[in-house]
Amino acid sequence: MQITVLREEDLRQAVELWEATGLTRPWNDALADARRALAEPTSTVLAIVENGQLMATAMVGHDGHRGWLYYVAVDPCRQGNGLGRALVDAAVLWLRDRGVPKVQLMVRGENSAVIDFYERLGFEDQHVVVLGKRLDRP
Repeated sequence: MQITVLREEDLRQAVELWEATGLTRPWNDALADARRALAEPTSTVLAIVENGQLMATAMVGHDGHRGWLYYVAVDPCRQGNGLGRALVDAAVLWLRDRGVPKVQLMVRGENSAVIDFYERLGFEDQHVVVLGKRLDRP
């Protein structure tokens, strides 16, 4: 298994994977998110591609102190084979290589299977409330 940076020509396939795994929301432009991540030095999108087929992704970025994981997705037919763990490990290494001391992510509260996955990888509930405000709307 080889983990690489997502190629421009695989962007649409990545968005399809994110849609298939329930990660997208109608009000977010996932394609724009991926393009931004690939364009900035503080972020990237890691991928596992086999025989031209995108199997898994993880978007990773940081603000200098906190690293974030987004769009961690594995093709539903390939889940349970270690691809998600490998990508999370690669994203954590990407952050460590840049001197980032902490990694965090957001999981929808009702998604207990994904929460269990991250807890098995050593992630813990940080007991914080995440607040947000849309900047692309009046």
